[in-house]
Amino acid sequence: MYRRFELIKSHPELLKRMQRGIERESLRINPQGRLALTVHPAKLGAALTHPSITTDYSESLLELVTGTHHSVPELFAELQRVHVFVTQNMQSDESMWMHSMPCKLPAEPQIPIAWYGTSNSGMLKHVYRRGLAERYGKKMQCIAGIHYNFSLPSEVWEVLNFKGANTQEKQSTGYFALLRNFKRYSWMLMYLFGASPAMNRDFIEQNSDTLKELNELTSYMPYATSLRMSDFGYKDEAQDSLNGSFNHLDDYVRMMYKAVTKPWPPYQAIGTHRDGEWIQLNTNILQIENEFYSTIRPKRTTARGERPNTALLQKGVQYIEVRCLDIDPFEATGVSPVTCYFMDTFLLWCVLKDSHNFDKHGNCNICNQNFAKVVTEGRHPDLQLQKADGSGAISLQDWGLELLQDMRPVAALLDQALETNAHTEALEQQAQKFHDVRQTPSARFVEQLQTTELGFNELVLRNSLQQSQQLRLSELDEDVQQQFIQAAKDSIDAQKQLELNDDISFEEYLKRFLEELIDPDKAQNAASDDD
Repeated sequence: MYRRFELIKSHPELLKRMQRGIERESLRINPQGRLALTVHPAKLGAALTHPSITTDYSESLLELVTGTHHSVPELFAELQRVHVFVTQNMQSDESMWMHSMPCKLPAEPQIPIAWYGTSNSGMLKHVYRRGLAERYGKKMQCIAGIHYNFSLPSEVWEVLNFKGANTQEKQSTGYFALLRNFKRYSWMLMYLFGASPAMNRDFIEQNSDTLKELNELTSYMPYATSLRMSDFGYKDEAQDSLNGSFNHLDDYVRMMYKAVTKPWPPYQAIGTHRDGEWIQLNTNILQIENEFYSTIRPKRTTARGERPNTALLQKGVQYIEVRCLDIDPFEATGVSPVTCYFMDTFLLWCVLKDSHNFDKHGNCNICNQNFAKVVTEGRHPDLQLQKADGSGAISLQDWGLELLQDMRPVAALLDQALETNAHTEALEQQAQKFHDVRQTPSARFVEQLQTTELGFNELVLRNSLQQSQQLRLSELDEDVQQQFIQAAKDSIDAQKQLELNDDISFEEYLKRFLEELIDPDKAQNAASDDD
């Protein structure tokens, strides 16, 4: 077994303080399975300031956010409560759309961009979203997913002896080791949990040689696992120009600084204003850091108005955010506890396993190619992937089972620390998917489409109505109900207070926000001068 596994074995108590959280996105729909064009429900509070119920791109795209938890059961208890409250306080004829690929969408001009009130911070979020519409189109922004946040206690990084002058540097080094291994092996998450092999036929307007017709209402790729993560989902030429560095934090923040400060000609052609109104924050490759479409991000909690890149530069990595998980269409909460137990095992394994830097010879490109193959061809019986270490091709099934075998001691260690068998059982369930492709969620969803002979929208609507009703009929403790009601009221008050407290124009606010970004090279030079 690898060296760092031996180091953590004698400190299982630290693993009890591992934390995880979930952000779940979901469109609101009407009874006909069309996008709900109503405003964010007032009973859910103010999307700008509510801690757990907000919106993503569209006014119709809910984002439900849990806190961080030391156990999966605690996490799911909160996730379930939030879902129940939301479904019970939406309009009675609206439901949550239980799939990553969107429902039947109206013409782009009718898709409502999220509104956060008239405060400067609210306008920043709104104008940013207007920019997304200009750059990528509104349809793409209606694709939904699961974000999985994961962190380890700071003492772990001392025990694991990552390089660094202090705990903060060791922690950042350790998280970047995780990021590199994630890039190497995240293809298996697409095979195991990818659940978007099909979509409404009219979601893609142009003809495609790779998409097939499953029925007259549905397009799909016969062996795909996640169209959401393919070129039909989040893809952009400007972002493809970025060479994301996952070797060191310093390189990463430099890459992000370049992305949010370097103009991109097509966005310059759009400009920042139209008819006297803001239509994007700036004309750079990225308007702000949040625009970076990566399967995983190093993260740090920021204060209102604080730039994420500046926070990372000054205080290091606090946690990681996994962004490639599809909504599980078979779970009302969009994700299952089994998936979370596996994710914890997988991510801890990515920390403990040796993680050499990516070199200049393209081994990161090999990782990207493997990922891309699996999202479009992951269920093909003859699919071969390339190992980034140069050892050659291997079948997806053989490599997947090999990696699961390597994770078993990590699962056993987590089970020992948390007094459960759930991590080992989760591994066993994933192994069955490598033995039998029909057990993958993408295969199960295609089978549903074929056996029911329903179109994509009809099938997901049926499932969405059933699952939303299941949530709506669940009971909340009176104390929990009152806490949600109070949180909604508090969020509305907080938004009003922000609007009252603004004493500068939006133009000045945006100027200060953009200037808050720190140039990593200048910061390093200043630190050298101080030394």
